[in-house]
Amino acid sequence: MRALTRALRRVPQPPALRAPLLLMVDQEGGSVQRLPGAPSRSAPEMAATGRPAVARAEGRATAATLRAAGMNVDLAPVVDVVRPESALHAEGRGFGFTAANAGRFGAAFTRGLRAGGVAATAKHFPGFGAAPRNTDVGAVRIGVGLRELRAVDRPPFAAAVRAGAGLVMLSSAIYPALSPAPAVLSARVVQRELRDGLGFRGVTISDDLEAPAFAPRGGATGAALGATRAGVDLLLFARTYDGADRAARALTAALRSGHVDRGALRESMARVLALRSALR
Repeated sequence: MRALTRALRRVPQPPALRAPLLLMVDQEGGSVQRLPGAPSRSAPEMAATGRPAVARAEGRATAATLRAAGMNVDLAPVVDVVRPESALHAEGRGFGFTAANAGRFGAAFTRGLRAGGVAATAKHFPGFGAAPRNTDVGAVRIGVGLRELRAVDRPPFAAAVRAGAGLVMLSSAIYPALSPAPAVLSARVVQRELRDGLGFRGVTISDDLEAPAFAPRGGATGAALGATRAGVDLLLFARTYDGADRAARALTAALRSGHVDRGALRESMARVLALRSALR
């Protein structure tokens, strides 16, 4: 992994650009941990100690693991408020069943990552804790009402943002209370709920746009166009290079034809470059 990240850092950049690449990995702990090393506990195990300082220490140790591998972004923590019947509970992810626990421990893990020089990603906005299954295997609808989403699921994201999370990942689930489209494709979710409602000014990122949930919406290419129009800054393709390449070509064509807003894309680019410049 160190050899790979060193090779990626050597890829030539435009002459005026010196900001490092964003090199990211899912390193939550427990069932979602891509590299050996920290964290040594899963999120539920951290919360079970009752001490946010443990989560902060695990975040700092996780940052050291990632930095040793040449990474500078963690696609963690999961700050969703877990429901007992949910996929997250079955997978052993998330810091607990209350907004208070998810907020306190998610913010602590975020502070630990930041202290170690790694950017944190709060996920999955506007809240994935009630999902009966993972969107990696199919479309998911979350029938939580708007009042509950804002009163229960939103506060942990606010806590993570206050703690310095540089990124927020949008959920790929559908929330009928907000939009008939998946959250990541909804301008109402990205702009009104996250940007306006939470005051988030950092980088937004999608979940995997090659997931089966997007097959009826034009696949990876359709999802990339939809997420960009909704205001998502970074598009994640976790399965194939071909999916990302086809999406990039479609976005280029849409930009040239005026079907993607050039000004909004410049704003996204500025946010991404600001994040990159803050990292090493």
